[in-house]
Amino acid sequence: MERSTIVRVHEGLHARPATRFVKLAKGFESDVELVKDGKAVSAKSSVKLMLLAVKENQEVTVRANGADAIEAIEALIGYLENPKAGLDDEAGPQSPANDAGPEAAVAPAAESAPAASGEANGLRGVAASEGVAIGPAFAHFPPDITGQGRTLQAEEIAGEIDRFRAAVAAVQARMDRALAQDSLSAGDRGIVAALRDIAADDSLTGEAEKAIKGGNDAVSAVITAASAIAADFSAVDDHYLNARADDVHAVGRQICLVLLGQDDVSLENIPQGAILIADDIGAWDLARAPLKRIGGVICGHGGATSHIAIIARSHGIPAVLGLGDQINALRTAHDVALDGNTGHVIIDPDEATRADFAGRVEAAANERAGLTAFKTVTPKRADGRVIEVAANIGSLEEIEAAQEAGAMGVGLFRTELLFMRHMHLPSEDMQAETYMALAKAFEPYPVIVRTLDIGGDKPIAGIEFPDEENPFLGWRGIRMCLDRPDIFKRQLRALLRAAVHGNIKVMLPMVSDISEVTRTRALVDECAAELKAEGVPHATFDLGVMIETPAAVLIAPALAKEVAFFSIGTNDLTQYIMAADRLNPTVAKLNDVTNPAVMSAIELTAKAGVAAGIMVGMCGEAAGRPDLIPVFVKMGLTELSMSPASIQRAKKTITAMIAGE
Repeated sequence: MERSTIVRVHEGLHARPATRFVKLAKGFESDVELVKDGKAVSAKSSVKLMLLAVKENQEVTVRANGADAIEAIEALIGYLENPKAGLDDEAGPQSPANDAGPEAAVAPAAESAPAASGEANGLRGVAASEGVAIGPAFAHFPPDITGQGRTLQAEEIAGEIDRFRAAVAAVQARMDRALAQDSLSAGDRGIVAALRDIAADDSLTGEAEKAIKGGNDAVSAVITAASAIAADFSAVDDHYLNARADDVHAVGRQICLVLLGQDDVSLENIPQGAILIADDIGAWDLARAPLKRIGGVICGHGGATSHIAIIARSHGIPAVLGLGDQINALRTAHDVALDGNTGHVIIDPDEATRADFAGRVEAAANERAGLTAFKTVTPKRADGRVIEVAANIGSLEEIEAAQEAGAMGVGLFRTELLFMRHMHLPSEDMQAETYMALAKAFEPYPVIVRTLDIGGDKPIAGIEFPDEENPFLGWRGIRMCLDRPDIFKRQLRALLRAAVHGNIKVMLPMVSDISEVTRTRALVDECAAELKAEGVPHATFDLGVMIETPAAVLIAPALAKEVAFFSIGTNDLTQYIMAADRLNPTVAKLNDVTNPAVMSAIELTAKAGVAAGIMVGMCGEAAGRPDLIPVFVKMGLTELSMSPASIQRAKKTITAMIAGE
């Protein structure tokens, strides 16, 4: 089945609209191709689609073959005929501010700004992993790999392709061995697995083999293919996709090293507490490095969403990335101080700076040491009521950090990152596996999973959102889910299946009417009946709601009779109560959870929940504030969920409060 149209996308399918088009295509099961001037490419490959160079006002044909071919063609043609689809202000996928996963938790610092302390030898880059460090510089600048630059004879090509394929297989086998090691953390394992996928990607291997067939030696072919694909990723206006360019280069380097019969420069000999300095570090290399010996990381490449940053954050290593050419000033440094909170780097610091950083490092260590005593503490009031201190997380990679902090379960698991990370809607099986792993990791503690909370401000593949003047007041959260039962039921079925493996609870975002709860419950019952008929193991779960709209606060007594728990989302509740966009700096002072209006809303919610005998918790940022925790506990909240970094401090605060009662 096929249909032709004239492309109206502004400036054609360049980086951003091509990426959006691919995400939309991957939301369908059918095989989909885009044809221009007789050339057909898969509509599910962003690299191939961009290389097709589709311009505005050109004629193309969308071809689909599969069960949902009609739906696919209609959706994709609709996109191509939308003149606004290619505009620069089109919203791309991103995590919501103040409610984001770890990748979005660190904002890039201003480029090339001088150090705040004014030292002439101060540099500034991207603050990628918080914390401060000072130590000896360990320069890691392995030599660049260059192609052999020779043209193959016709009879050499087949053997060179075999040699290339063997190198790819060797890299994959090496990564498989790393994945099989128990010493690899869960977060690092996920990153290595992603790198392995890149090594096997048809775009990389296919382009390299094409270059070899054209007479290029294998090393030159890999360098060319990796550079081309990395350039495409770098051109996409999406921080997550930009960061994958570094991963492509890292994988290409590993393949080249195998082809050359060389080993990469090892990080095994890095001294204890040293600051690792490099123009670029492949995530594969860093994941295998002796991370406990590394005091800090400074890189010319990389950003807050790169795998280097994720690894550093998960292991508590301060990191400043994205220094660009400034990194060359560190090649001959003896000692380095870095501030991962601000992005400052100081070369060979003077005595005053050394003393300042040493004091800050010691203070941070003392604070961490003092708080670790509360890791295993279970706060319990005199009447026996336990105050649960749980974690807010958005991916399986964050489990380890939550467990290390002593989280008593998960108070908020944001499922939107699962949808946004992939360029297609996640299947029921993929979701079920994720929720199962989460439940097993924290059993017997409860894991509260928030159903898909996404809207026009952060669209995803497979869901077409209408143009809205204010997406925060539009078709989002439970409103969208109930209108798209094909998506919602897939998630509910996965949650029912995961409930067999642990204490799963489910909460609905953006609830403003009781009918939204009753309609969801009917869908849950429908899904359970389907699973039973299919003979698929499943279990029931408690259903709760997030209290984040003024409407939910005002009907809280009635809502409490319909659900098993409340969880107060202070981030959105504050902006809705105060009618102040939390992303607008001009009204930032109004976004204050301590405003009497917001605190009254929290208290009204708590009273309604306590009166009904249901659990009342909080999963907004305010839940981790030591100055507010005693107030919330006195209101009747028995569960507080926060970022893992705040858990031990919160337990200490609650313990001190209870002791003083």
